[in-house]
Amino acid sequence: MHETLRKYFGYSDFRPLQEEIINDVLNDCDTFVLMPTGGGKSLCYQLPALLKDGITVVVSPLISLMKDQVDSLKENGIDAAYLNSTLKPAQSKRIYEELKRGEIKILYVAPERLTMSGTITLLKSLNVSLFAIDESHCISEWGHDFRPEYRKLDMLKKKFPKIPIIALTATATPKVREDTIKQLGIENCGIYVASFNRQNLFYRVRAKKDTYNNLLQYLRKKKGESGIIYCQSRRTVDSLTKKLLKDGFNALSYHAGLTDLQRSKNQEMFIKDRAEIVVATIAFGMGIDKPNVRFVIHYDLPKNLEGYYQETGRGGRDGLECECVLFFSRGDKYKIEYFIKQKDKKEERDIAIKQLNDMVDYCESNICRRKVLLRYFGEEIPEDNCGKCDVCLQPRIEVDGTAEARLIIKCIQDLNQRFGMNHVIDVLAGSRAKKITDKKHHLLKSFGQGDEYSKNEWLDMAREMVRQDVIKVEGARYPLLKLNRKSLEVLDGKRTVSFTRKVEDVQTEYESVTPDIEEEEFEEDYKPVVHRKISDDPDKILFDKLKELRISLAQMQDVPPYIIFADTSLRQMAARRPATKEEMLKITGVGEYKLKKYGDMFLKAIAEHLETVESSKQENKRSKTKAPVKEEVITKVSGNSIPKPALKKEIVLNALDELEDELIRSIKDKLGGIYSNDEIRNVYQSIIKKK
Repeated sequence: MHETLRKYFGYSDFRPLQEEIINDVLNDCDTFVLMPTGGGKSLCYQLPALLKDGITVVVSPLISLMKDQVDSLKENGIDAAYLNSTLKPAQSKRIYEELKRGEIKILYVAPERLTMSGTITLLKSLNVSLFAIDESHCISEWGHDFRPEYRKLDMLKKKFPKIPIIALTATATPKVREDTIKQLGIENCGIYVASFNRQNLFYRVRAKKDTYNNLLQYLRKKKGESGIIYCQSRRTVDSLTKKLLKDGFNALSYHAGLTDLQRSKNQEMFIKDRAEIVVATIAFGMGIDKPNVRFVIHYDLPKNLEGYYQETGRGGRDGLECECVLFFSRGDKYKIEYFIKQKDKKEERDIAIKQLNDMVDYCESNICRRKVLLRYFGEEIPEDNCGKCDVCLQPRIEVDGTAEARLIIKCIQDLNQRFGMNHVIDVLAGSRAKKITDKKHHLLKSFGQGDEYSKNEWLDMAREMVRQDVIKVEGARYPLLKLNRKSLEVLDGKRTVSFTRKVEDVQTEYESVTPDIEEEEFEEDYKPVVHRKISDDPDKILFDKLKELRISLAQMQDVPPYIIFADTSLRQMAARRPATKEEMLKITGVGEYKLKKYGDMFLKAIAEHLETVESSKQENKRSKTKAPVKEEVITKVSGNSIPKPALKKEIVLNALDELEDELIRSIKDKLGGIYSNDEIRNVYQSIIKKK
């Protein structure tokens, strides 16, 4: 198994859980794998495909994903193909024939194609050893990306009961996980859940004010790097793309309003590094393997944390740093709510509202963003400070908020726990809005008790109380504030409540506890921590040369550059500078097939670079020697320190081997031409001897 890993994929070790998963698959066990983007899900079925007899059939939702993965497998020397609507009849026929001859190990197919009777008949005639269902969360209505065509995949266990299934996804809550397993009929499967913690991603939330100028300032600092900007509407995508083009950025649009051909072309240009930025709706990027995305920006609020996690997960797939920036305003929340209310089914509306509220809580949280995000997926991290989000890198302290918490709890009591957060705070803040006076709530004892703070400040405190479970929210479509045991303990003086505040706010009046939701320009006020070994710190010039070679090879073959070698491989080459094929094989991502195909070219580029560097060092060394000698020669010759009769012909002849004509000419010119070349050489030689 390790030999196959090294030979075809160029890795010496497995990532966490991969080996256990692969062993289960090889033992014909059904398996469910929940692993973050960049965690190595694909290897969990690609490696077993090479070790098992027969064909592995991979269900993939997007045509672009199929093409990328097949191209990548072929570059590793693995026989792979795909069947989808882009193929001409003659191409499909050729693949059918190759399948029947056993010449294909991995076949990618779309779910709608797989469930066709003709495909089922074909597969029954073949030796299929494994079904791999990628993006398997699409089968669950509880998921953020439900696809009806995935529902039909429940027929696999009925039609092929003896063939194991591996279901893979990068994003699924416990409820989606259970539903996915049930729908696929693999209730007795092995379940593997990897950590959702993408440590190379830096999370930050910004106020959605003067958004374009803030974005522009940020992008100028990222010039030349690949990034994705997500928007909710096609109109915003097109408008933003035009602005960026006008301001000198190589940006492209991607949304459902474009033709299939234009979408495919734009996506291909981005993947092949011919465009820096793609501005897209959430339809873009599902399953895209481009590893060197250095920033992911949400220009609008995502609808849910599942989608947000998956979209940010498209950055930093090579393990290098990526920044995830989200522009937030409550106005976006209200827009999304409006569209949710247009849904026909109450159950769908309730789920969507709950997901949206969780998304807003993430944006408004005053605790580590990573902790909030991972907690949503059922994972806890022990660290209170991750060091890689805007909240954790902004100094904060806790202040006592027990008195304020009691006012909120009493107001909820006065309203008989029958109203939502906004209404409760309106009463507490003393609002004379019609909805308050019509219900006679201006006559309640709590009315106006909190007029020393603004409504937004009270809302911040109420939200933090919810996060601390001091009060709770019940109901999806119409969330109401409710009390619990902790609420009563606060009223009875048995529990205190603290609110987190920025250090700079402590000496001032109360300000919003919402971190970073204020109008600021982007500043380099943080340094995302990326742990790198010193030995892997690449030579920048060599790294750039290797990238140029990679681009030229990719263009010749019409494939994305990362399919030749990923950035991580090039960085290791630049740092370790392999001189032999044996040394090259030790580079991560260099397998035997790629070594045979590209090894000589990259070894030559490295050798030429080292030769240039060495030559430059020698030249610099000579220059450093010549410079002081040159000045001393000029001083002595011009000061007549060495008399002309003392010139010796043999000394001049010996010096000819050591001196360059350029040095002699420059000294002669400096002295105005009054001394001969021989005289200057003689003085030079006498100084060299003394040295």
